[in-house]
Amino acid sequence: MNRTDRLYALVEDLRAIAPRRRSARELAERYEVSVRTIERDIIALQESGVPIYAEPGRRGGYTLDKAMSLPPLNFTPAEAVAIALALSRAGDQPFGKQARTALRKVVAAMPGREGELARELARRVQVMAPVEQPEEIRPLGPAGVSRSIEDALLRRKVLKLEYADRKGMLTVRDVEPGVFLGGRGGFWYLVAWCRLRDDVRVFRLDRILSALVTAERAPDRPLEGYVADVPEMIVQGAILD
Repeated sequence: MNRTDRLYALVEDLRAIAPRRRSARELAERYEVSVRTIERDIIALQESGVPIYAEPGRRGGYTLDKAMSLPPLNFTPAEAVAIALALSRAGDQPFGKQARTALRKVVAAMPGREGELARELARRVQVMAPVEQPEEIRPLGPAGVSRSIEDALLRRKVLKLEYADRKGMLTVRDVEPGVFLGGRGGFWYLVAWCRLRDDVRVFRLDRILSALVTAERAPDRPLEGYVADVPEMIVQGAILD
């Protein structure tokens, strides 16, 4: 999560639990940063006029005036795609049509650049068609791996992976992320161009030991090339429009 998204998330978090408090340590654990980083973020928010108050003591922490209103429709591209993905997996349900209509309104109201980023990210998050039996949701792997992949897909950056294959053999690879794929058996996969193999490869998330977002921008490759060789796949995208 970049700093801008974290600042917004901090305000949202504190507003949701007001008048209760969260300590700097709790916030640091939640956003996987240091206590000092949280303290700097809070100071920056206070200096920008956000009414956050610090209450000292063992049970103290930060609190926010609940009467404060947030700017409307401040959805990030990742948040819009998360909603679309949840809807795509939910199937038919009461008010399903209305939920999709509401999502389209949200995306339409997003600033132009943010809306385009959301649409591009949505094209790169896909799930296989449901199978006969309900699927168990499998773990996504070590903490931070999924978020790094999300960030790399959104920003179109090259990832450096530590990956263990089915035999446990460990390799370090630079990959160009293409598609975040929900697969059969409840597993999630990253489909990417692997520079070590000079070809498209599919990486199961629970076998990725670490994922580092590099500063290098990934070349533009046709999206279709990432999924053409995945067998027995009927994909459903996270549709925003």
